[in-house]
Amino acid sequence: MEPKKLMHFYFDLPDELIARYPMEERDECRLMVIHKKTGEIEHKIFKNIIDYFDEGDVMIINNTKVIPARLIAIKERTGAQIEVILLRELNEDLKLWDVTVEPARKIRIGNKLYFGDNGELVAEVVDNTTSRGRTIRFLTEMPHDKFLTLLKSLGELAVPVLLDRSTEPIDNEYFQTVYAKVEGSVLPPFAGLHFTELLMKRMKVHGINFSEITEHIRLGDLRKIDVQNLSKHKFDAEEFIIDEEACQIVNEAKKNQKKICAVGNSVMKAIESSHYIDGYLMPAHRWTSVFIYPPYDFHVANALLTNFNLPYSVALMSAATFAGYDLLMSAYELAVKEKYRFYVYGDAMLIID
Repeated sequence: MEPKKLMHFYFDLPDELIARYPMEERDECRLMVIHKKTGEIEHKIFKNIIDYFDEGDVMIINNTKVIPARLIAIKERTGAQIEVILLRELNEDLKLWDVTVEPARKIRIGNKLYFGDNGELVAEVVDNTTSRGRTIRFLTEMPHDKFLTLLKSLGELAVPVLLDRSTEPIDNEYFQTVYAKVEGSVLPPFAGLHFTELLMKRMKVHGINFSEITEHIRLGDLRKIDVQNLSKHKFDAEEFIIDEEACQIVNEAKKNQKKICAVGNSVMKAIESSHYIDGYLMPAHRWTSVFIYPPYDFHVANALLTNFNLPYSVALMSAATFAGYDLLMSAYELAVKEKYRFYVYGDAMLIID
């Protein structure tokens, strides 16, 4: 496969196909099934996914939990409203955090930001990280647990970053997978949002196993790529954890030549960052900045569950690499024609051999 450039990942997406709200029943969304070997494309409902997996097959899921990472601050003296997205805590004792700020041009080192109606929490900008990134220090002596409780109460889910609308009560339930456990993400793993507890129970009864890993999703997938040569794009690092139990489940399936499905791009990034030379999964707790685009050889999973993603998006590039560029882009053309729903609350795609 010839190396692809940014321009190869454009397609015409009508705005009305971007799903602004979730479906009431998560597993009633549509599911496009792409068969890599034959090129066949099927149109199903998500709950039909059980029909494509057998006893001993594995779904690798990302159990990260979304935090209320979006806060509105008031800048000292000017009173300007600043959107702050919490990315990660750098130092618990010093209460240092990596964040993004918008509009970034108004925020310089030394500026103070006031959070809450009465400015009950104050932070100082101490460093620049990227064009929109800053390191801030919260100026409080309160115990860490109380500080985090206050921080969560002042924040909301980062839905506006994606959908250009305010966060609404419905998002508190649907902007989170039903299996979320480990707090730390700004965004949910989109592909995992379609599972219900009942569907997962049915799949387990069917003999399908679930292997849980953790990768905390930041904003790297949303960062605009401004180079045509994709090898020059620097991807933001994300923390991931793969434990022994997760490896045992996956490696047993691999030994028995079963299907191993990566549920979403975050899972694919993690498992591609920690495997042995023979493709068996390896335990790890570290950071990854792997960026998957054509050409690329996959090592662990032989199936991928993903959403319908936006033009030029990292997740689109990963899916195109896995399915084969021509097949995936023709499937997207068909999805637009058939009016599939796109993005975080949109429909799903399963890519299998």
